[in-house]
Amino acid sequence: MFLKNWSLRVRALGVAAAAALVSCTSVSYAEPDYDIIGKQFSLVLQNAHFSRARFSQEMYQRFLECYVQTLDMQHLFLTQEDVDYLNNRYASSFGDYLLANQTTRLAEELYAYFSSRALPRIAQAEKLLQEYSKQMPAFDSDRTAPRSRRKLPRAKNAAELDQVWRDQVEDMILTEVLRRENLVKLAEAKGKPSPLAKEMPVTDKMLARIKRMRNEIQEADREDMVSHLLNAVAHVYDPHSDYMGAREEQRFKDMIKASIVGIGAKLQSDDDGSTTIEGIVKGGPAAKNGQLKLGDHIVAVDSQGNDNWTDIMFLGIDKVVDLIRGQKGVTVKLRVQSADTGEEKVVSIVRDEIPMSEELASGRIIDMKSGDRTYRLGVLTLPSFYIDLDDGDVHCAADVKKILRRMIQEKVEGIVLDLRFNGGGSLDEVRKMVGFFTGAGPVVQVKDSRAHVERLTVSGRPLFTGELVVIINKLSASASEIFAGAMADYGRAVIVGDEASFGKGTVQVPRGLADYLPYFASREGCGMIKVTTQKFYRVGGASTQLKGVESDIVLPTVTAGLRLGEGEQDYALAYDEIPRAGGYVKSSRIARILPELMARSNARVAADKDMQYTREDIDRAKERQERNSVSLNKVVRETENTQLLERKKAIDAERKARYEQMAAEDEKNLTIYRLKLGDVKAPKLPLASKDDDNEYMDENKDPEEELTETPEYPSNLDPVLREALHIVKDMVDIP
Repeated sequence: MFLKNWSLRVRALGVAAAAALVSCTSVSYAEPDYDIIGKQFSLVLQNAHFSRARFSQEMYQRFLECYVQTLDMQHLFLTQEDVDYLNNRYASSFGDYLLANQTTRLAEELYAYFSSRALPRIAQAEKLLQEYSKQMPAFDSDRTAPRSRRKLPRAKNAAELDQVWRDQVEDMILTEVLRRENLVKLAEAKGKPSPLAKEMPVTDKMLARIKRMRNEIQEADREDMVSHLLNAVAHVYDPHSDYMGAREEQRFKDMIKASIVGIGAKLQSDDDGSTTIEGIVKGGPAAKNGQLKLGDHIVAVDSQGNDNWTDIMFLGIDKVVDLIRGQKGVTVKLRVQSADTGEEKVVSIVRDEIPMSEELASGRIIDMKSGDRTYRLGVLTLPSFYIDLDDGDVHCAADVKKILRRMIQEKVEGIVLDLRFNGGGSLDEVRKMVGFFTGAGPVVQVKDSRAHVERLTVSGRPLFTGELVVIINKLSASASEIFAGAMADYGRAVIVGDEASFGKGTVQVPRGLADYLPYFASREGCGMIKVTTQKFYRVGGASTQLKGVESDIVLPTVTAGLRLGEGEQDYALAYDEIPRAGGYVKSSRIARILPELMARSNARVAADKDMQYTREDIDRAKERQERNSVSLNKVVRETENTQLLERKKAIDAERKARYEQMAAEDEKNLTIYRLKLGDVKAPKLPLASKDDDNEYMDENKDPEEELTETPEYPSNLDPVLREALHIVKDMVDIP
């Protein structure tokens, strides 16, 4: 079972995918026959998908709707008249193109129509920005613009869309103007120089962003166009079935195994059109080479080291990554402008394999003094249930076992297992991990399209028998939900965090499309289909689909106010239940002590200032989402910003004094040891350091964050994790 958790985090939080870690093995191949691929993809999808749904006129209509919505999610390019035209032209025959070996034709025709509508809108935005560069808008009207247009009706016609774009452009400018004014105020208040010295004029910056948008539309190649098309078809079956072209297939494999081949640099698209070095992996190829510096700008790439250069100015970040990625031991050349001097240089770097250690399992052991008693507790953080799909050398269950054994050796009494933002991974890995805490018995039930139910079990004795708390949030999905659900059904752990996890209760199987092509067809670069073949159910019989796993103790979290989860996805499969699995016994202890745990936790949370601030933030986020509008009046926006800044200033001032006191108390009462995979065999565990999280990569400092000077939470224990530690300590205390 797989979920692209790295993409899920980004999409669900509404963050633009502007940064990437240069990685992966190079994909070089003769262009495959997408007509054959489209037909075989369609046949595999119909026959293998859990729903077994056959292509039909109703499905064709949905395919087109999904395609249009995916390409124009914010309803900025296509009017309702455009959509009506596409419906009349393609809705009744959409799937017929695929089955008749005309996938390429359909993909190119649809994308050409989209481009013919999108590019003039971009030109309109450029014209407006050029006008505003001479005379800024007054920003004194009572007009508003929606924060999100995703669920709003489309503009009826071109005239309505003209006004939509005028509002969008004015909002872009006003937001940037206010950002700069806020930075100047912060700098003046702290006696620091203006942070805007190197910033380009406001309208020039917006023009650069629009230009990048134009390039991303224009630079789409046939693989991109076909991927847009086939993904629209797959997503009508459910949100997690996908087509992956050769490039995306390689990225997927690298991310799921938490190891990459590349130069070891984090890249970000810059407003000036270049690609900026935002981070350098310590000990990686770029770091060893020594010529790349943080903030340097890449302007051209020679991917094979043979002086065949590609200009990457305003090129999309994924395309830049594709150019820089390559095979281990092969040289890539970068034409770079120095961040310090502006001088241009050529940097040659030999690609190598880079372990993504920040994505691997890690731990800490905490000695917590309370009164005359010292509790020894563990924190185990698992960002994903990773596995190496190609070589089988990387397994998260094996890594977790190493950390658990060292924790047992260190005599920890209770463990907090942190699964926040863990989007899933391997079903077999999570099955093994459940057994570490429950011992022999059923782990999860899996139902296929024929309603056949298989109970997946694990054998052996439990590895850790102490107290256990599992932290989840709205972005804990798939394999995370299997684990949390099993812990809840066995009565093995207390689940804390958001009200419920993501709600992804489906199993995906990746299948290389090369295996389904006719004998004579080229198999090179044809990609794969990731198709939902099963639904999984907890041993108690409940599905996690849509509902997720509910927390026993709900805490205020940073994700609680965001609209996240399976229920927010289009075409999500339904919730259902099956009979409970036999062969497991639920412990009654958690149910017996839970009321006392909740009472103690509620009392701490009520007295915790940070938890109360988070509750306020949750309410504000929900109100903004419901209102879904921003004013285009500068005075109104300035008043709102001033209120936000004053609130932040007051909170930071309160926190600064309180955090100093907390840090002093932590120094007396907490001793924290680092337990990463490299530490498991150490004779003595090293003390944790605030720099431990930065040991993987050196990153650019954000000048805006430096100006805000938000106090750091003490001991690198965020409020939710700290409360989880108190809960597991209470579990140790309560007989």
